[in-house]
Formats: sequence, C-alpha cells, structure tokens
Amino acid sequence: MRAVSISSPVKLRRAAMLWAISGAWLSVQAEPLQSESTTTIPVVSHKNNVSPSYAIPQFAVDPAWPALPGTWLTGQVPGLAVDKRDNTVWVLHRPASIPNLSLGLTNGSASCCEPAPFVMQFSVEGKLLNSWGGPEGDRPWPENVHGLYVDAEGKVWIGGNGKGDHQIFSYTRDGEFVKAFGEAGKTDGNTSEHYLGNPADIVVDDTDVMIADGYINKRVVRLSKRELDFEQAWGAWGNAPGGGTREGSFDTSQAASGNGDLSTGAEHFGDIVHCVDKSQDGRIYVCDRRNNRLQIFRKNDEGQVLFEKNLEIAAETGGLGTATDVAFSPDNKYLYVADMMNGRIWILWHDTYEVLGSIGRNGRYAGEFTWLHSIETDQDGNLYTSEVSTGQRVQKFVLTGFSKPDA
Repeated sequence: MRAVSISSPVKLRRAAMLWAISGAWLSVQAEPLQSESTTTIPVVSHKNNVSPSYAIPQFAVDPAWPALPGTWLTGQVPGLAVDKRDNTVWVLHRPASIPNLSLGLTNGSASCCEPAPFVMQFSVEGKLLNSWGGPEGDRPWPENVHGLYVDAEGKVWIGGNGKGDHQIFSYTRDGEFVKAFGEAGKTDGNTSEHYLGNPADIVVDDTDVMIADGYINKRVVRLSKRELDFEQAWGAWGNAPGGGTREGSFDTSQAASGNGDLSTGAEHFGDIVHCVDKSQDGRIYVCDRRNNRLQIFRKNDEGQVLFEKNLEIAAETGGLGTATDVAFSPDNKYLYVADMMNGRIWILWHDTYEVLGSIGRNGRYAGEFTWLHSIETDQDGNLYTSEVSTGQRVQKFVLTGFSKPDA
C-alpha cells in the first residue's frame, strides 16, 4: 500500500496561547478553523472470499469531518440521522458523558473546552448549520438520550434509555417541542398500549412511527403517525412480544454478555432491541443486538407487520453483541450493518443478504471504531458513523468507488 501524506487543514479556532514577549505574557486568540481541502485516508477493508462477483463499495475516512467550533467537545454519540430533504447530517450526543477534566473552559480550569449542544445539524461538507437541545424552559428531555430520526416533514425524533426514560419526543428542526408518546417514570411491560420501556430507536414513514422499545421491554411498537395512537406491537419472529422485561434501570455494565447468553435462534428478542429502520422497498429491520441478528419484517396489504427473515450477524461473537444499526445505499443495492463488538461495518448485497465484505476494525484511529453505535448514508452514498462509551465521536466515510467484480 502506498504511503499517504496527510497535511491537516485544521487550525485551532479558539485557543488561549501564551507567548513570552519582552518578558511579558501575551494572550492570543487563534483564527477560526477553516478547511480549504480534504485529505481522506483509506480504511481497512475485508473481502469475503466466498461472495459472488458483485462490485464492493470502497471508502476512505475524512479525518477533518465535522468542523466543530474550536472549544466544543462531543461526548458519547448515540444518535445519527440524515435529513433526506436537504441531505444534511444530524448528530445527537451526551454532554454529561464528557469527563469533567476535559471541560476546562466550563469549569474555569483551562482555556478549553465546553460541551457541544445535544443536537447538531451539519452540511455533508461538515459545516455546522444549527444546534440546540436539553431541558430548557418547558421543553421535555430524556435523562439519557438514545436514538435520533429526522422524518420527511423535518421533525426530529429522539428517545432515551436513562432511568425513567420511557418516552419518545418529536421537535421542530429548531428544537421546539411538538409531541411525545409514553410517560416518564411509567412502564408496563411488553403488552402495554400506552407506555414504553426505555425506547432505543425510532423510524418514521408516511403513516407509521415505529419504535425499538428495547432496553426495558423486548419489542417493536407501531403507532399512527398523525395521532401517535397504538397500532401494533411485535416480538421476535413476528409473534406477540415476550421473554419478560429488564428488572430495574439499564446501566452500561449490562451492555455486554457472555457467549452463552447469545442465540441467533432465540424465541424472543434479547434485552437490547437496539434499532428499527426501513428500506426503500418496505423491508423493516430490527437489530436484536443481544442475539447477534437482524430480524426482517414487512407490512402486508392489511397494514400488519409480518416476519420475513432471520439474519445472523457474526453469530459466534460475545461481549457487546453485533447488530447495532443498519443503513442502505441510495440505490438500495447494498445493506450496511454496524457491528459494535467487532468494530466493523458489514457490507451485504441487499437482495440476497450475501456478505460481500466489511470495513473497519476496533481501534481509535481514523477509520477504526470504539463501541460503534449508529450508521447512516447520504444521497451520494457516503457513510457516517457514531461511537459511544469512550469512542465519543462521529466519522465520515467517503464513497470512493467500487471494486471490479471477479472475472
């Protein structure tokens, strides 16, 4: 592999620099960050030797994306969305997860830094367009945010998996509260039509709001989009949700498990139903992270969601589990699956679910992952990823082309 020369386009936006001039200290404000060019870095790519002769998407990571204001830091990033209307990227993070020692500007101990607002909107080039969030004024807000979706009307949907977080919320693009479903502090199990149990993710289409109700409960809930009326709840294999509920509140120590606790053929969803998403052709994907699988569903002509396929993702993996999120190429030909434990994005041929290969590995450098959480694609086929725990970042993977099919 040829050597890659990287000259950083990043300048410090805001830094207090002390210079000794004529025996006196001078405080200098650096220029705002400006990115005149972008240098991308090829990422580790793995090809599946038994895959058919499909061209495989190739990516390189943009280490300068996004361009945050110079004093802002992000914490854990449990939500990522692309607004299909204007091709902008939305990021949801947890300011409280940033170590206090890193917040010198906030606590008065150093010249940098301070937490970024909860919600940030960026152009695909990485320019900050908008930011807001948190429990300000009368705006309700989760204890611990988890899951982000921007619907076709521009409403921003957010869930939470903190103590007592049993709601989903919708806001305008500028952060005004619109409506919610569920009630803080109240949960009533897998059969409830009125309450949730630490929802993890949301997807919204023309008629429905679907919720991965999966940190206390073990199910997916479907609501009517207009009134948020309960329509349906289902568990693994499209059956009535079961398998009990988590006792007490979720905490990070419960995120991992041993191999013996994982089963791709389990009768019920595991206790982290981590994502729900929908492809252009109507397939509904549910991330059963604890059981290393995706379960795929489709709505029938009568409007009910029915089971279609059980798809194993790195089935023998233990620890954090694998399937954390999914995304689709703009032409719907490729399915991308985020694998938290292995630090990879699996690339599948969408029609047949054939595994073509993967990108990434566990690590902290550009193009690597620590607790890979969410993935999204933009209209140009670029990938965006987010990381939680000590990862605490977003990355952009630029689509650079496609490998040639085997002869």
